[in-house]
Amino acid sequence: MRKLVVLILSLGSIGVGFVGAQQSEQPAWAYNVVNTPPPAGQPAAAPDDGSPKKLPGSSGAFTLQQIRDGFGPADWYPGDHPTMPPIVASGKRPDVRACSLCHYPNGKGRPENAGVAGLPRSYFIQTMADFRSGARKSSEAKKANTNLMIAIAKGMTDEEIAAAADYFGSMKWTPWIKVVEADTVPKTRVAGGMFLRVEGKETEPIGNRIIETPDDAERTETLRDPRSAFTAYVPKGSVAKGKTLATTGGGGKTVQCTVCHGADLKGLGPVPGLAGRSPSYIVRQMYDMQQGARKGVWTELMMPVVKNLTNDDLLAIAAYTASLAP
Repeated sequence: MRKLVVLILSLGSIGVGFVGAQQSEQPAWAYNVVNTPPPAGQPAAAPDDGSPKKLPGSSGAFTLQQIRDGFGPADWYPGDHPTMPPIVASGKRPDVRACSLCHYPNGKGRPENAGVAGLPRSYFIQTMADFRSGARKSSEAKKANTNLMIAIAKGMTDEEIAAAADYFGSMKWTPWIKVVEADTVPKTRVAGGMFLRVEGKETEPIGNRIIETPDDAERTETLRDPRSAFTAYVPKGSVAKGKTLATTGGGGKTVQCTVCHGADLKGLGPVPGLAGRSPSYIVRQMYDMQQGARKGVWTELMMPVVKNLTNDDLLAIAAYTASLAP
């Protein structure tokens, strides 16, 4: 811990004299706030017909209404995680939805929110305090689930926040996202903050985007399967570029991520790991810090890290960290 403190103090001094890069337009692909309808002839979101649904390896059977219940969503695989505290399993009416709805009982989360399994307890609690105080917001006003998290944090007691922190912190972060470098990607549409593949084999240029998409759209979007993982398509060459920035600082352009997040980027003390985490989420956080929308205790130390980074740099760093084994 003493080593971490020294490194953090050094990081603070590095920020002195930084000249900020010209701020880029928001990387809209990382926020995905405008839904696009399915192409003609393709099904929209499944309505609840009242029939029980099942998943491979689960003994449970749930209707779509039960799966989507904000105050007691389906738990497909109870054996995959410890016993959930009430605030995680059921939330608290009227404003505190169950943590397990969006972040799943195993804490894996999805690209539109955050993976919370394996976060340090103190970091989790500080994050909720930042939501409560207004220090943590989104630079995209239409990012509805960020505003929802603010309301949830304000509605939770300190004891409930601590229970959630202990629960999610007790589970390790394990592989969840496969990174693939590509020039072209499956054609997608946006729904629920995610890129969903459209039916057929059409492709489109990736451009300067990361396309983080469920491996099985129905199991993820409709059934909320906490075992159904994701693939993140990233531009060719971005992983190598990101490695240079994250491990060397890119010739003074930034500060090595390894200084605070650990040599393997799996976290160091109260600082969370980056390895194997959602690249969409990582880009949003860095951009929000650049814009001053995300503040708080740790953000001040991150400012000299992100200040000079372009959107392409943010993409590359996120592609690299996501490609690492957690």
